Amino acid sequence: MKRWIGFVLHLAMIVVLTSFGTYTVMKKVNVEIPDSLRVTTDIEIPAPKDSIAFSGGKVINPPFLGKAYNGFKDALAFKESQGKYHVVNTLGYLGKYQFGGSTLSLMGVHDIDSFLNDPILQEQAFDINVARNKWILRRDIKRFTGKRIGGIEITESGILAAAHLAGAGNVKKYLRSYGQDDVADAYGSSISYYMKKFAGYDTSKIQQRKNPKI
Repeated sequence: MKRWIGFVLHLAMIVVLTSFGTYTVMKKVNVEIPDSLRVTTDIEIPAPKDSIAFSGGKVINPPFLGKAYNGFKDALAFKESQGKYHVVNTLGYLGKYQFGGSTLSLMGVHDIDSFLNDPILQEQAFDINVARNKWILRRDIKRFTGKRIGGIEITESGILAAAHLAGAGNVKKYLRSYGQDDVADAYGSSISYYMKKFAGYDTSKIQQRKNPKI
């Protein structure tokens, strides 16, 4: 009997000591946040719908805003005039996007001085010209987008940039000849160069329009 009592007491001691060895006391600590790291405004940023949380665990890269429509406009404007609204080049092309007088007339712009001094009008003219070229080239955009000509991937934005450079008619010839009719302007910029340089931008913002006017 004494032997059993001793055994039970010994076992109880082991259990007690073991429980003390595995028990951890967590001490609450108040952390002082430096003023330089404090948030002073209410900011709530929801998870984008193309994030992992909304894509079934599949990683989706966020869009690169430089390839959005405004990025397309800025890139083309910098190539044309370094983005300057009041520029007139040696051939008489006008403004930030270097429009010819005949193209402006098609869109309903006849006062050149007013055009050069009106940035809003120049931006409208660019958008309308894109819409017009989209309509003219709608079948070619559908037929050739995704194909390669001379090693260059054909995209809608590349086609529209080339049409801005050389006109929609010349772009049709370039595409339908599979690059054999490659026109260049007086400064040496060619359709193929514009096709490559301005490929891959998202120009879906502008819808095709037949004979749009300002």
